[in-house]
Amino acid sequence: MTAAREDSRTAGPGSAWVGPAWSDAAPSPRILLIDDEPQISGFVGRALERAGYQAEIASDAASGVRSAAAGGYDLVILDLIMPDMDGRTALAAILRAHPAQAVLILSCNSDPSTKVECLDLGARDYLTKPFSLAELTARVRARLREKALRSEVMQVGDLTLDAGRLVADSGTGPVALTRLEFLCLRALMEHGYDSVTKSELLASVWGIEFDPGSNIVDVCIRRLRVKLG
Repeated sequence: MTAAREDSRTAGPGSAWVGPAWSDAAPSPRILLIDDEPQISGFVGRALERAGYQAEIASDAASGVRSAAAGGYDLVILDLIMPDMDGRTALAAILRAHPAQAVLILSCNSDPSTKVECLDLGARDYLTKPFSLAELTARVRARLREKALRSEVMQVGDLTLDAGRLVADSGTGPVALTRLEFLCLRALMEHGYDSVTKSELLASVWGIEFDPGSNIVDVCIRRLRVKLG
């Protein structure tokens, strides 16, 4: 790891601070990495530090959940397979504490059904091991851009979408959306009046390649139509 002066901040018991001390005048995004493999967590932590982020490491799921519940993180990177707690249980606990928390799953489990389950639970992204640092940091940047856009209000015709409150209004009053409904509607609105294919929505919202046997896009669109008319 590159030299950095010590900082008293940590991610709680079982955790370690791996980033430099940042100036209060220019705070950098805080990222919590929850992974029980020291080699991977150190490798990823150093990469995040070099990319300019504040990275904190939790070496087990329980301490990671406690740290995430305390709040203040721009992104949580979560391993699925840890000895003390299943990663999906940890994901659900984190999102119960902070429903808007961005979570990127980093796991050796490449099973499509596991990816879909995690994304349906509320994870923003899923990257399988082994991975390239270039792809990981690109996905981190994408997730952080999403966070920056959450406060915006989009409008296409009579339809408005409040990204900060996860609320849409087609002219009949505000309607609360789930996270996936919001992401799906936003992806559609970003294309204006142009058509969007199912494979494009699967890639941009669920982060998976086209699966002709999947109906998750159809289900989400059907829910949006019921809610918005």
